Amino acid sequence: MTQNPLGQQDAEAAAKTVRQNRRAVYGCLAALAVMGSITAASPTLYTMFCKATGYGGTTQRADANDGKVLDRTITVRFDSNIAPGLAWTFEPDVRKMEVKIGETALAFFRATNNSDKPVTGQATFNVTPEAFGSYFNKIECFCFKEQTLQPHQSVEMPVTFFLDPKLVEDSSTALQPEVTLSYSFFAAEHPKATAEVAPAPPKTGG
Repeated sequence: MTQNPLGQQDAEAAAKTVRQNRRAVYGCLAALAVMGSITAASPTLYTMFCKATGYGGTTQRADANDGKVLDRTITVRFDSNIAPGLAWTFEPDVRKMEVKIGETALAFFRATNNSDKPVTGQATFNVTPEAFGSYFNKIECFCFKEQTLQPHQSVEMPVTFFLDPKLVEDSSTALQPEVTLSYSFFAAEHPKATAEVAPAPPKTGG
């Protein structure tokens, strides 16, 4: 019987596709296993990974803004949350602002300790869409360290940030009209003795 060369080629192509799919699945499973191992073995390493890659909407930290300012604006929204057990009020001074890409911007959040004793809190943060994590840079932020508020004390907490112009080269962020910066304050489990409220720079008009 004469073999059908086309049928044999189709079978070989199908077998090759199956092998490629298997390798892709195994690769994904291996990556997930590595990430899970890192998380379990060292939360610090996982945090470093998120900060370096923007994974999960983790923002970046910058010493200064030396980039160019583009003639394009993005709406930055601000979200605030308080974890159960923390007797604080915490909210942004404004819910949104228009910021030019590459421009250094300053926003304020107000926190109030509603209890009758000093309380130390620590803020966690992220941005959505998560793809902006690699491009949302903070120069100064109250979230960089623990914050201690005295009984019934209210303070203004600043965050200085800019959006990296490289976001316009990324298809996942280039056409996005807005980004949301979210904070959640938790009670510090082991407050540091030196924890204090970050000084707020004077507000400027505009």
